[in-house]
Amino acid sequence: MVVGLREFALRTGDGSPALDESNGEELMHVQPSVAVALSDRSVESPGTLYITSRKLIWLSDADVAKGYAVDFLSISLHAVSRDPQTYSSPCIYTQIEVVEDEDDDEDETESNGVLDLSKIREMRLVPSDSTQLDTLFDVFCECAELNPEPVEEEEEESGHNWVFSADQMVVGGGGEEDAEWQISQSPTSVIGHSNGDESIAQPMLELQINDQRFDDAEEMVHKNETKDH
Repeated sequence: MVVGLREFALRTGDGSPALDESNGEELMHVQPSVAVALSDRSVESPGTLYITSRKLIWLSDADVAKGYAVDFLSISLHAVSRDPQTYSSPCIYTQIEVVEDEDDDEDETESNGVLDLSKIREMRLVPSDSTQLDTLFDVFCECAELNPEPVEEEEEESGHNWVFSADQMVVGGGGEEDAEWQISQSPTSVIGHSNGDESIAQPMLELQINDQRFDDAEEMVHKNETKDH
């Protein structure tokens, strides 16, 4: 996947975009007479909007060498806009993720008069027939569901596993005095921690402390019985 907006000029013999059919890309919807406005620039002459199972493709009707494409995974937001105070024409408003570069000026979208598409964060699609906005929105939603955000496998960390076995709850390295010190100073290091939920950790801590008291009581009883004998 290429992050952000990019140029697209791959057309078939009938003028439609060439799709990556070998990887399962399918054409989902075609909407003619759609103008496009990038960022705060003026609206461009109408073209045809192609919505595939992977991306949006807009191809100019006036210039066969001109077109844009953006993957659904790069579209962070899409919405229907009908408020004339927000934009002069009803449209589909989209926000596009871009590759962050600390050395770049985020407000600078042109260099030497050439538009840098990789920095475009907003795109408006303006159909000549505004009654098609709801249909376009529904197709956007359907295709967005076909392209969920990839889930990165979380690294297994012992700190996240707050349920310990009896062996794991033993504080190693010292005697009972050391263990009591570590319990009082950092109870969560012994009991574990569940996203800040002390309601679970505290009863378990009290239970362990009570168990130690019972051990002391049993030891005293044992000593008294020994003296009696």
